[in-house]
Amino acid sequence: LRIVMAALQHSSVRAGLLPVYRRLSGFKGRQVGREQQLLGAAQCTSVQGRYRSSRSREYLQESIVPSYHFQPSMPRLPVPKLSDTCGRYLASQQPMLDSTQLAETTRITREFEAKEGAELHNELLAMNEQNKHTSYISGPWFDMYLKSRLPVVLNYNPFMSFVDDPKAGYTEQLVRATNFVVSSARFMKSLREELLKPEIFHLGDRSKSKWFENIIRYVPSSVSWYGAYMVNAYPLDMSQYKNLLNSTRVPGIGRDEIVKHEDANHLLIVRNGHMYVFDVLDADGNIKQPAELQACLKYILSDESPPPSHPLGYLTAENRDTWARLRQKLLDCGNEETLKMVDSAIFCMCLDDGVGEDPDSLTRLMLHGDAANRWFDKSFSLIIDKSGTAAINFEHAWGDGVGVLRYFNEVFDDMSISPAVTPSCEAADIDSSQHVRKLEFNLDGAVKEGIETAKENFFNLVKPLDLGLLQYSRHGKNDIKKYKVGPDAIMQLAIQMGYHRLTGKTAGTYESCSTAAFKHGRTETVRPCTAETRQCSLAFDKVGSANVSDLRQLIQACSDKHNSLTKNAAMGQGWDRHLFALRTIAEKNGGSPAIFQDPAFAAINHFILSTSTLNTPALHLGSFAPVVPDGFGIGYGVRDRELGYNITSYPASLDVRDFVACIESSLDDLFKVLYESSKAKSETEK
Repeated sequence: LRIVMAALQHSSVRAGLLPVYRRLSGFKGRQVGREQQLLGAAQCTSVQGRYRSSRSREYLQESIVPSYHFQPSMPRLPVPKLSDTCGRYLASQQPMLDSTQLAETTRITREFEAKEGAELHNELLAMNEQNKHTSYISGPWFDMYLKSRLPVVLNYNPFMSFVDDPKAGYTEQLVRATNFVVSSARFMKSLREELLKPEIFHLGDRSKSKWFENIIRYVPSSVSWYGAYMVNAYPLDMSQYKNLLNSTRVPGIGRDEIVKHEDANHLLIVRNGHMYVFDVLDADGNIKQPAELQACLKYILSDESPPPSHPLGYLTAENRDTWARLRQKLLDCGNEETLKMVDSAIFCMCLDDGVGEDPDSLTRLMLHGDAANRWFDKSFSLIIDKSGTAAINFEHAWGDGVGVLRYFNEVFDDMSISPAVTPSCEAADIDSSQHVRKLEFNLDGAVKEGIETAKENFFNLVKPLDLGLLQYSRHGKNDIKKYKVGPDAIMQLAIQMGYHRLTGKTAGTYESCSTAAFKHGRTETVRPCTAETRQCSLAFDKVGSANVSDLRQLIQACSDKHNSLTKNAAMGQGWDRHLFALRTIAEKNGGSPAIFQDPAFAAINHFILSTSTLNTPALHLGSFAPVVPDGFGIGYGVRDRELGYNITSYPASLDVRDFVACIESSLDDLFKVLYESSKAKSETEK
């Protein structure tokens, strides 16, 4: 063990981790041969026969390696060297500032590095040494989310929508909801009993074998990560999975908290503003029969009660302090047990009567919808519209999408390959009123007034949101890889070029990168606005005076730089989280170093361009709101033969449709240069 741990400190181990960044910047679901599997679903009469045994019916996976087997021995997130952080920070400032501004920011940064920064860094190292059970960023990052008093809707919660089921009848709302419930229960039981496969990034086939599983299961958890490393396998942090199910963000004055209920077995269903709960497991802990669960959902969908006059869902879209005070009033009115049923539910399923008919209406429905039919505080809500289109809207404080995306992929694959019910299935002939409980709340005048105000505030918040969509089908990932440049780099370069064409400026840009290669890692920021992208943007604006060869070299330089930044970020070697931690310590100590008062620091962290991407076959569309009033929220995806952007903005920003047009023209120009350069190279070689 001493030899292995010593080896971990060697640069070769760090180098071995580098390819993990490809997985961390976009987790991919299991690849399945869907053409045969999806179209060959069994009839309802043979549902039981789709599982090898009654036990396999209960579990989505039955891994012989426990889910959290590698967690105790995960490597810790490194604290970067202060000199490296300051150098990376100044490199990011270069395209943002003129020479005079850059000189002043350089002076302030170097003084910080030599004086206050060095003291704060040493304090951070000491704190990190005393808290070896976690990462240096975990606590401050939780506080950043939980102390924010902004409404979670739009400000934090993103959404991801599933692709539709191609089989006829399987997107009918009741059928799809039932299949989601059964597959989710199978996922839940697998995770609870640690039968869900550990999240591992494999660099070779050896670690994918039964041989590896049979050996590594017996390696003590205290050293198991290193055992996996020996065969080129890299387990990823799964600490966020523990808050994926049965958890809720509960409002508090000044700071919220994440509340977890380990043993609850019920779902929260919200429909037409009403809330219902029913158990998905029976008294023996087994998943109830699909027909019985279908009957419960059918009962809820057939409830013709008018909407409540004061739906509580609006409160979860309020200012957090306001919501905390109103929640206390709800408790004072005798609603403690009812609120606990909401908070402890496995997750929230929202059954909507509306339909997302196109990308615009789908984005609005899944990103915010009508808060009367939402509970934004749950770890995640599974929203299913009238047509059966489904999406996840998730609260962001507890995790960064790692666990959500695993659930997203596993459940989609399970219900697509082995749906629990078919369109021909009939719900069980049971008295569902004995299984479904409709939640009723006691509301006094103050709470009713608070809900009315919250409703008004909610619609004032979401109404200004503007949307722009680009579905670029002329090229896709296959073309990009053919030209030997990074797909993510090209997508980000098009954003930089598009914004420069629209404004003639550069802007603070954020791209999230997971640091799940380390224990309790959260995210690091990739800074896609670089000296290389600025030079490239300027050159393409003067395309008439630049030759194809020069432009091609600039594209390559942008790609190489972006790939380097992404690798560094995945390895915890960005600058954002380090400076964030140092600033947190300084504020705790009552200090305010000049670097954090520098206007350049404020400008580079005013994220006009906030970007994120997820790539998985199960994902149809995803998006989030801008993080600043004059900014854009840019969700994008890369498919084999298509590229896409789903962009949000507010009136204070520039017109989102103009921005989309500039990104599209930038993509056209980039692919033109890539094609012409490749063609010229081929002709020369001939």
